[in-house]
Amino acid sequence: MNYTTANPIEIHEDGMNKFLVTALSAVAFSGIGLASGAWAQASSNNPNDMVKTAVETVVKAAKADAAARDGDVAATARVVARDFLPYTDFHRTTRYAVGSKAFDAATPAQQQQIFEQFQQLLVNTFALQLSQVRGSQIAFKFTPAKLTANSSDVVVGASVSGNGDNLSVAYRLAKTDKGWKIYDINMMGENVANAWLIQLYQPQFKARIAQGGIDGLITYLRDKNARFGK
Repeated sequence: MNYTTANPIEIHEDGMNKFLVTALSAVAFSGIGLASGAWAQASSNNPNDMVKTAVETVVKAAKADAAARDGDVAATARVVARDFLPYTDFHRTTRYAVGSKAFDAATPAQQQQIFEQFQQLLVNTFALQLSQVRGSQIAFKFTPAKLTANSSDVVVGASVSGNGDNLSVAYRLAKTDKGWKIYDINMMGENVANAWLIQLYQPQFKARIAQGGIDGLITYLRDKNARFGK
């Protein structure tokens, strides 16, 4: 998938966080039944099931964790890392967000640091916002991807309503040797071309690399993550 930063949708960080948490947490309050273990395991073979299972799994775990249920951000982050990340391919997300040329120019150690810090930033963002929407009443409806025998990159759409908001969200998945994995989220729906999460981070990362190189990007990500602990 070729991502471009041409004419990206401008969404400030607070607004982006709101869309991200809606995409992640809406099923928690929608009244949809939670996935069984057998269905969750099988869902990796179907991207539509994968999205539903990923969201339901992390939400079920958050509701079962007393600290997360009480709004503890650190506990919620642990739940997200443990129960949502297995459904994702954040290595792919990181490479696309940084840009293949810049990422390939980094040392293996730098690549690993970028991946770890970017993944932690997204986990922290999800956890912080998820901890703040407890008790919300949100309805969530999925729009299945159109699959063919050769499909390897698909989009699963969703509509979200509640609390005065009506939002469209889309999840992009890639077919890997471990099944379908989520690697991008469009916070304005699949019909808005330039609002994918990767596209929104690309200009930020490009600017940081231009200013301070790969190490500057790593420092930027590490500093943002450090703020979550204060």
